[in-house]
This record gives sequence, C-alpha cells and structure tokens, in this order.
Amino acid sequence: MKKHFSIWLFLAIVVLLPMGVYGIVKWYEHNYTRLPVLGGSDHIITDYQLVNQYGEHASLANCEGKITVNNFFFTHCISICPKMIRNLKNVQQLYINDPSLLINSFTVDPERDSVGQLRTYATRMDIQKNWQLITGDKKEIYKLARKSFMVVATDGDGGPNDFIHSELFVLVDKEKRIRGFYNGTDNAEVNNLIRDIKRLEKEYGR
Repeated sequence: MKKHFSIWLFLAIVVLLPMGVYGIVKWYEHNYTRLPVLGGSDHIITDYQLVNQYGEHASLANCEGKITVNNFFFTHCISICPKMIRNLKNVQQLYINDPSLLINSFTVDPERDSVGQLRTYATRMDIQKNWQLITGDKKEIYKLARKSFMVVATDGDGGPNDFIHSELFVLVDKEKRIRGFYNGTDNAEVNNLIRDIKRLEKEYGR
C-alpha cells in the first residue's frame, strides 16, 4: 500500500510541479513584466490635426498624459466594425471615470463620416466623453494608419481609390509608443488588451 502511495506521490510531483511552476511564471509575466515597445525603440505616433465628433480639434495634445486605445473604422461598415465597437464599449465602461485612458477611433471614410455623422453615431452607440470619433483629411488619416499606428502593411496615398480596413486595436502609452496590437473582433484578444492596460498603469505607478 505504501509502495503504491509513494509511486502516485512521485507521479503527482513529476506532473503537477512543472505545471505549477509554469503557471506561476505565466502569471508573473502577465502581471509584473513590462510590455514590449513595438515598431522600434524610436518609433512614436506622429502628431495630427483632425476633428472629433464634437467639432473639437483632435491632435496628440488631447492624448497628453494618457494611455490610448486606437482603431480605424467607418460608420457604414457592416462587417468587422460593429463587433469592434461593441468590444470597445466594454473597454469604455471599465474606464468611464478614468481620465488617464482615452479611446480614439479614426474613420477611414471621412467623405461620408462628417462631424455630424460621427455625432449621430456616437449618440446611437452611447459613446461617452472618454472616446473620440475622429475625422478629417483622408490623406492624413491614412498616413497615420500606415506609418504611425502600423495597422496595415499595404502602400497607398490616401487617394480616392485607396481604402484601409483593419481589425486591430493599438495600445499606445503616455510617451506615444506602441505597446500592443490586438484583434478587436476577438473577445480573448480584447481581454488581453484590458489586462495590458492594467500592466501599463502599473508601469506608471497606478
């Protein structure tokens, strides 16, 4: 009997101990290691001069001292955008009273997504003050998407025949550096985004 017990104890240690160590390591990585800086150590989001759904000037000045979650969408989209917006609403609700987090959604269809259209959309989707819907010059928006936020790898000039459609959410820190990319249509990825926002907050001593 004791021999059988010893064998089972040995097997339990051999199997469960590595699993426990692995779990502790992954937990530590998710909670205490710093997020990587993506796009290169010197890559930062460049400034822009656009306008939000309230008709207010939108630029990096709005993001000063804030962690931001950024994406590219358009209000007439019926494929990936509705799912992305629903997932961003979950992020919005978690940080509704936190002035240190801002969501920026840039339209890729500024010809149709005027300030008035964005305001109507914001009302319909119950988008609050901590979430900017941004429109303006198409060439500037498309340059931001490609060169700053790096959501697509295709080339283009932002002209009439150029079109960008991306499911990515981009997490940017207070120094305007990219710290994560997430599939905005995937619930597990959005949970990772929320977890990484908390990790970034810890980097800033919150």
